[in-house]
Amino acid sequence: MTPISNPLERWNARFSTHHYLFGESPNAYLRQMQPQLLPGKTLLLADGEGRNSVWLAQQGLELDAFDFSPVAVQKAQKLAEKNAVNVNFQCCNWESFDWAPQRYTNIVGVFFQFVNPEARAQLFSKIDQALKPGGILLIQGYGKEQMQFTSGGPGVLENLYDEALLCAAFAQYKVLDIRTYTEAISEGEGHSGMSALVGFLAQKR
Repeated sequence: MTPISNPLERWNARFSTHHYLFGESPNAYLRQMQPQLLPGKTLLLADGEGRNSVWLAQQGLELDAFDFSPVAVQKAQKLAEKNAVNVNFQCCNWESFDWAPQRYTNIVGVFFQFVNPEARAQLFSKIDQALKPGGILLIQGYGKEQMQFTSGGPGVLENLYDEALLCAAFAQYKVLDIRTYTEAISEGEGHSGMSALVGFLAQKR
């Protein structure tokens, strides 16, 4: 079988299952840090099949979420209906999303390490632009030690995080929590097993 080289085709194929590739439960770091999020409009970027946005909507937040895979967005909408919550899902990539200035009180990104450092700097700038002063940014990603594990991630060293990278990218923010740790995760078949993780929670000044 010829490997699928187009990222959209590859992710559509991965999401084309009856079950949820990354499960239906929220990311553990997001669940732990959720009490730090503020009431208000919240953005989930690269939200996949909706497990994190749907759970946050269940906590009473107003949610926007986007992903570039129409297959994932369709499944996310079904998950929201199943859980009787409303999430404003959009099917788009990060380049075409409307990053309106200071629209969001919280921005959450979980395992969105699909861009190289140059594009990542642009994406981080758009995140900063869209977050209100005083707003909360939560990022969960794979650390550089993830290259030794097979539990998920981009498999590209330069796309992985460390604490210095995140602190430098959001240097004007007040860091509320930052941690590098190794933990066995179980988030569907897509993220399963021992993993090198980085958690980052910060408030825009």
